[in-house]
Amino acid sequence: MSLSTNHNRLFALMGFVFIAALSRLLPHPPNVSPVAAIALFGGAGFVGKHWAFILPLLAMFISDIALEITTGYGFHSLIPVVYAAFIITVGLGMLIRNRITPMTVIASSLAASILFFALTNFAVWAQGGLYPQTFEGLLACYVAAIPFFGNTLLGNLIYAGILFGAWAMMENKFTVLARRQASL
Repeated sequence: MSLSTNHNRLFALMGFVFIAALSRLLPHPPNVSPVAAIALFGGAGFVGKHWAFILPLLAMFISDIALEITTGYGFHSLIPVVYAAFIITVGLGMLIRNRITPMTVIASSLAASILFFALTNFAVWAQGGLYPQTFEGLLACYVAAIPFFGNTLLGNLIYAGILFGAWAMMENKFTVLARRQASL
């Protein structure tokens, strides 16, 4: 594969990731966003580990800046936990990169949703204030967040389906985009 072919794939993948990240600026129900799907797609699509982590994180950071500027809600106290979940989800994407099927995308989207739910709600409870720092308080925090889990899962499934499905169509139509070399 030529250097120009490598660049074609890299820039096309980058375009998918950044367009998905910019979609966060569109009106949407709470937690129905492309965040985990971007991480899964980046982990699965970029062969080079550095690109798999850096580009999706950069897209997320840029969209967080845009959200902060436009809505005042781009950055908040749970951002480190959200980014940690995002980084772990990139790793989930790496696990499926050589066996991308509808079932692996669905399963990894479900795993990413559970991971995000578990980490972010534990952090809400741990930072105190809303729930007592007891086991009952932790349970109350998780129970109160159940309605948001459905939205998170829905967003992950929809956006992962769009990203992985559209990319598969692009690879079939434009063979220059197909993965053939481990440097991307």
